[in-house]
Amino acid sequence: MIAEFIRELIVIGTNEGLAAARARGRVGGRPTVATEEVIKAARDLLPDPGRSITSIAKLLGVSPGTLYNYIPDLRELRVGTVHRQLEARTR
Repeated sequence: MIAEFIRELIVIGTNEGLAAARARGRVGGRPTVATEEVIKAARDLLPDPGRSITSIAKLLGVSPGTLYNYIPDLRELRVGTVHRQLEARTR
Protein backbone atom coordinates (compact mmCIF):
# COMPACT_ATOMS: atom_id res chain seq x y z
CA MET A 1 0.00 0.00 0.00
CA ILE A 2 2.72 2.47 0.96
CA ALA A 3 4.85 1.27 -1.97
CA GLU A 4 2.00 2.05 -4.39
CA PHE A 5 1.65 5.54 -2.91
CA ILE A 6 5.39 6.17 -3.24
CA ARG A 7 5.33 4.90 -6.82
CA GLU A 8 2.50 7.31 -7.64
CA LEU A 9 4.51 10.19 -6.20
CA ILE A 10 7.51 9.21 -8.31
CA VAL A 11 5.39 8.99 -11.47
CA ILE A 12 3.82 12.39 -10.80
CA GLY A 13 7.21 13.96 -10.12
CA THR A 14 8.70 12.44 -13.27
CA ASN A 15 5.83 13.65 -15.45
CA GLU A 16 6.07 17.15 -13.98
CA GLY A 17 9.80 17.19 -14.63
CA LEU A 18 9.34 16.08 -18.24
CA ALA A 19 6.65 18.73 -18.79
CA ALA A 20 8.92 21.43 -17.32
CA ALA A 21 11.78 20.30 -19.59
CA ARG A 22 9.50 20.41 -22.65
CA ALA A 23 8.41 23.92 -21.68
CA ARG A 24 12.10 24.91 -21.72
CA GLY A 25 12.48 23.45 -25.21
CA ARG A 26 14.10 20.15 -24.26
CA VAL A 27 12.58 17.18 -26.06
CA GLY A 28 14.46 14.16 -24.74
CA GLY A 29 14.97 10.83 -26.39
CA ARG A 30 17.68 9.69 -28.72
CA PRO A 31 18.66 12.23 -31.39
CA THR A 32 17.86 11.22 -34.93
CA VAL A 33 20.73 10.50 -37.32
CA ALA A 34 18.62 10.22 -40.44
CA THR A 35 18.33 13.80 -41.67
CA GLU A 36 16.53 14.66 -44.89
CA GLU A 37 19.92 14.95 -46.61
CA VAL A 38 20.94 11.43 -45.52
CA ILE A 39 17.66 9.94 -46.74
CA LYS A 40 17.90 11.80 -50.06
CA ALA A 41 21.49 10.64 -50.53
CA ALA A 42 20.47 7.06 -49.77
CA ARG A 43 17.65 7.23 -52.31
CA ASP A 44 20.10 8.60 -54.90
CA LEU A 45 22.57 5.74 -54.25
CA LEU A 46 19.99 2.92 -54.28
CA PRO A 47 19.79 2.48 -58.07
CA ASP A 48 23.52 1.66 -58.27
CA PRO A 49 23.68 -2.18 -58.42
CA GLY A 50 27.31 -2.10 -57.31
CA ARG A 51 26.35 -0.77 -53.89
CA SER A 52 24.74 -2.89 -51.23
CA ILE A 53 22.38 -1.42 -48.67
CA THR A 54 25.03 -2.10 -46.04
CA SER A 55 27.68 -0.19 -48.01
CA ILE A 56 25.30 2.74 -48.57
CA ALA A 57 24.51 2.83 -44.85
CA LYS A 58 28.21 2.69 -43.93
CA LEU A 59 29.01 5.47 -46.41
CA LEU A 60 26.31 7.69 -44.89
CA GLY A 61 27.20 6.86 -41.29
CA VAL A 62 23.95 5.15 -40.36
CA SER A 63 22.92 1.54 -39.83
CA PRO A 64 21.14 -0.50 -42.50
CA GLY A 65 18.19 -0.74 -40.12
CA THR A 66 17.94 3.04 -40.09
CA LEU A 67 17.61 3.06 -43.87
CA TYR A 68 14.91 0.38 -43.72
CA ASN A 69 13.07 2.39 -41.04
CA TYR A 70 13.19 5.72 -42.86
CA ILE A 71 12.68 4.42 -46.40
CA PRO A 72 9.69 2.06 -46.07
CA ASP A 73 9.72 1.14 -49.76
CA LEU A 74 13.47 0.39 -49.75
CA ARG A 75 13.14 -3.27 -50.75
CA GLU A 76 10.69 -2.47 -53.53
CA LEU A 77 12.91 0.32 -54.86
CA ARG A 78 15.91 -1.98 -54.83
CA VAL A 79 14.10 -4.94 -56.45
CA GLY A 80 12.47 -2.70 -59.07
CA THR A 81 15.82 -1.22 -60.01
CA VAL A 82 17.47 -4.62 -60.38
CA HIS A 83 14.59 -5.92 -62.55
CA ARG A 84 14.76 -2.86 -64.82
CA GLN A 85 18.52 -3.28 -65.22
CA LEU A 86 18.18 -6.98 -66.05
CA GLU A 87 15.49 -6.22 -68.62
CA ALA A 88 17.68 -3.56 -70.21
CA ARG A 89 20.60 -6.00 -70.50
CA THR A 90 18.48 -8.67 -72.18
CA ARG A 91 17.19 -6.31 -74.87
